Amino acid sequence: MNLEKIKTGVKWKDLVELTPREKLIENTLCFPWLIASLLLAYNEYYLLALPFSGMYFLTSLRQSHNGYHNALGISKFWTRCTLYFNSTFMLASLHAIKHNHMKHHKEALSHEDYERSVADMKWWRALIHGPFHWMYMHGVALKEAGRKEVIHVLFELLLVISLVTLSFSVAIHFLIYHILFMVLAESLLPFFTVWMVHRGCDEHKLAHVQRNKIVNFLTMNMMLHLEHHLFPAVPAIKLGILADRIDDFEVNHDS
Repeated sequence: MNLEKIKTGVKWKDLVELTPREKLIENTLCFPWLIASLLLAYNEYYLLALPFSGMYFLTSLRQSHNGYHNALGISKFWTRCTLYFNSTFMLASLHAIKHNHMKHHKEALSHEDYERSVADMKWWRALIHGPFHWMYMHGVALKEAGRKEVIHVLFELLLVISLVTLSFSVAIHFLIYHILFMVLAESLLPFFTVWMVHRGCDEHKLAHVQRNKIVNFLTMNMMLHLEHHLFPAVPAIKLGILADRIDDFEVNHDS
């Protein structure tokens, strides 16, 4: 796969704009899952809440990922608000994650890219690396980001600390359940979002190609990671269309 030819040869700019329906989907996708998971946990149906909590984490990850690239179809102010909200319930400063994510795109698995070290790990090391990855992301952002971005990071961390403090001090059982689930999800995040898509890759092969439509449906297009690296401005909801265009381009180019 010649990445440079794909970048210059595949039509993509028409995919950047979102219709009102697509904007509604991209900006509300996580809410039903969060509400359902919290309601089930409130009524102490913890096992039933688990898949809904997992889907909240996945859909909020997709929403935030789009937000990093201003691909939600809304203003920058409201995009920041979505990052604040999901930071609180995902237990991570998403402005800190954004700083590292944009750096990842700029360095693109070169030796200066921290995520390359995660991708080069054995699978079991990538699994146990999760909590350290979370701390590293925040530490780098606080050290490297500009003053305004650091303020956003600190504000989001304050929101997280407030939620955790309130939940445990007052013993709000359904929020404690949510917090424990999010700690587990954040710990597994580098395995699924870095190791699985970038393992064995470098700056010449950015990510693995995923064409299993069931997998892409279940993971909300988040496994279409090579397409995202090639055209980061394209919203997640359009990545399936983009993948088909890339496949067609390769077939026509090879022939």
